[in-house]
Amino acid sequence: MPIDPQNTLLTVQTGLAQLSTLIVSYSFSAIGAVILLVVGYIVANLAERSISAGLGHIHGFDATLRHFFSKIARYAILILVAIMVLGQFGVQTASIIAAIGAIGLAIGLALQGTLQNIAAGIMLLALRPFRIGESVEVGSIAGSVEEIGLFATKLRTADGIYILAPNSTLWNQPVRNFTRNGVRRTDITLSIGSWNDIDGAQKTLLAIAGAEKRIRREPAPIAFVAGLGDTTVSLTLRYWTAAADHFATQIDMTKRAKQVFDSEGISIPQPPPEASPPEARKQ
Repeated sequence: MPIDPQNTLLTVQTGLAQLSTLIVSYSFSAIGAVILLVVGYIVANLAERSISAGLGHIHGFDATLRHFFSKIARYAILILVAIMVLGQFGVQTASIIAAIGAIGLAIGLALQGTLQNIAAGIMLLALRPFRIGESVEVGSIAGSVEEIGLFATKLRTADGIYILAPNSTLWNQPVRNFTRNGVRRTDITLSIGSWNDIDGAQKTLLAIAGAEKRIRREPAPIAFVAGLGDTTVSLTLRYWTAAADHFATQIDMTKRAKQVFDSEGISIPQPPPEASPPEARKQ
């Protein structure tokens, strides 16, 4: 069958017209998409810097939390821009949003424990039950806080052991912070023979406390009878120090009390013969 040149030319012209229409249409869409990407990128960066700077002006707001919120805002804007760009090319954005929601739900269910740690980390950083350098006890975990992250907290125990505790573990239990209030009370209890002068022993303990510069004068140290035995009297010296001086002062005061008691003839009872080892009783 012979080809009609006129029909062929008409078909080619129609195709070229449709192609030019598509090119023009998609060119405008592409230009609009590029503009959206550029503007969205700039706005995302400005939002990140603005939120970070704004939160930085809040006294005591944690740097990790500030960084987290500013990044969340940046990525949220970029995701919104990406959806708008796809809409420029005729993509049904409603289905994309639904798909993103479904993916987010699936990820949330898969990472439920991790998200709990993140939520707990945000609460720890916001409410500050403990800060870096403070000595805390949370359940069976005790140590000095070295780093508070979004997922876990790093601590170092008194004997130098490294602990990495999930934030959800620390958030769901009562926190004992030994450093936060700045001062700590200490009780030192010594047993003396009931035949000793109890009033004199109490005055001796108060004199020892009065000579120690690390012990605070307010509240004033007190010495009192804490218990009575068959042949013993338990005396307690109670005083306050700075939290940082608690342990060292306790050691020094216990040693000093024993030395002064010995020098003043205040006797500390010996254990009964039954409590000594069999070898010692044979001698």
